[in-house]
Amino acid sequence: MKNPNRMLAIVVTLQALCLVSLWTAHTLPTAQAQIPDPGAQRERQLEELKALNAKADKLLELLVSGKLQVQVQRVDNK
Repeated sequence: MKNPNRMLAIVVTLQALCLVSLWTAHTLPTAQAQIPDPGAQRERQLEELKALNAKADKLLELLVSGKLQVQVQRVDNK
Protein backbone atom coordinates (compact mmCIF):
# COMPACT_ATOMS: atom_id res chain seq x y z
CA MET A 1 0.00 0.00 0.00
CA LYS A 2 1.74 3.08 -1.22
CA ASN A 3 -0.78 5.68 -0.14
CA PRO A 4 -3.20 4.72 2.68
CA ASN A 5 -4.88 8.14 2.61
CA ARG A 6 -5.89 7.59 -1.01
CA MET A 7 -7.40 4.17 -0.19
CA LEU A 8 -9.24 5.65 2.77
CA ALA A 9 -10.65 8.41 0.58
CA ILE A 10 -11.88 5.85 -1.99
CA VAL A 11 -13.57 3.71 0.69
CA VAL A 12 -15.25 6.73 2.28
CA THR A 13 -16.46 7.92 -1.14
CA LEU A 14 -17.92 4.51 -1.97
CA GLN A 15 -19.68 4.34 1.39
CA ALA A 16 -21.12 7.81 0.87
CA LEU A 17 -22.40 6.79 -2.57
CA CYS A 18 -24.00 3.68 -1.08
CA LEU A 19 -25.76 5.74 1.59
CA VAL A 20 -27.03 8.27 -0.93
CA SER A 21 -28.35 5.52 -3.20
CA LEU A 22 -30.08 3.81 -0.27
CA TRP A 23 -31.76 7.02 0.87
CA THR A 24 -32.93 8.19 -2.55
CA ALA A 25 -33.28 5.41 -5.11
CA HIS A 26 -34.96 2.55 -3.31
CA THR A 27 -37.92 4.07 -1.55
CA LEU A 28 -41.06 1.95 -1.57
CA PRO A 29 -44.55 3.41 -1.51
CA THR A 30 -46.40 3.07 1.77
CA ALA A 31 -49.25 0.58 1.96
CA GLN A 32 -52.76 1.97 2.23
CA ALA A 33 -54.86 -0.70 3.95
CA GLN A 34 -57.99 1.29 4.59
CA ILE A 35 -61.59 0.44 3.88
CA PRO A 36 -62.84 3.01 1.36
CA ASP A 37 -66.26 3.54 2.94
CA PRO A 38 -67.07 1.41 5.99
CA GLY A 39 -70.51 2.98 6.40
CA ALA A 40 -71.59 1.94 2.91
CA GLN A 41 -70.17 -1.53 3.44
CA ARG A 42 -72.20 -2.00 6.62
CA GLU A 43 -75.30 -0.68 4.87
CA ARG A 44 -74.91 -3.34 2.14
CA GLN A 45 -74.44 -6.00 4.81
CA LEU A 46 -77.68 -4.92 6.51
CA GLU A 47 -79.57 -5.04 3.20
CA GLU A 48 -78.28 -8.56 2.54
CA LEU A 49 -79.24 -9.68 6.05
CA LYS A 50 -82.75 -8.29 5.58
CA ALA A 51 -83.09 -10.18 2.29
CA LEU A 52 -81.84 -13.36 3.95
CA ASN A 53 -84.30 -12.95 6.82
CA ALA A 54 -87.17 -12.49 4.34
CA LYS A 55 -86.22 -15.71 2.56
CA ALA A 56 -85.99 -17.58 5.87
CA ASP A 57 -89.45 -16.27 6.86
CA LYS A 58 -90.96 -17.52 3.59
CA LEU A 59 -89.38 -20.93 4.11
CA LEU A 60 -90.67 -21.08 7.68
CA GLU A 61 -94.20 -20.19 6.53
CA LEU A 62 -94.03 -22.98 3.96
CA LEU A 63 -92.91 -25.52 6.55
CA VAL A 64 -95.53 -24.46 9.11
CA SER A 65 -98.40 -24.51 6.58
CA GLY A 66 -97.76 -28.15 5.72
CA LYS A 67 -97.84 -27.49 1.99
CA LEU A 68 -94.35 -28.82 1.55
CA GLN A 69 -94.19 -32.10 -0.30
CA VAL A 70 -91.02 -34.17 -0.54
CA GLN A 71 -90.47 -36.81 -3.20
CA VAL A 72 -87.65 -39.33 -2.96
CA GLN A 73 -86.11 -40.80 -6.08
CA ARG A 74 -84.20 -44.02 -6.06
CA VAL A 75 -80.78 -44.00 -7.59
CA ASP A 76 -79.86 -47.03 -9.64
CA ASN A 77 -76.36 -48.33 -8.98
CA LYS A 78 -74.97 -49.27 -12.36
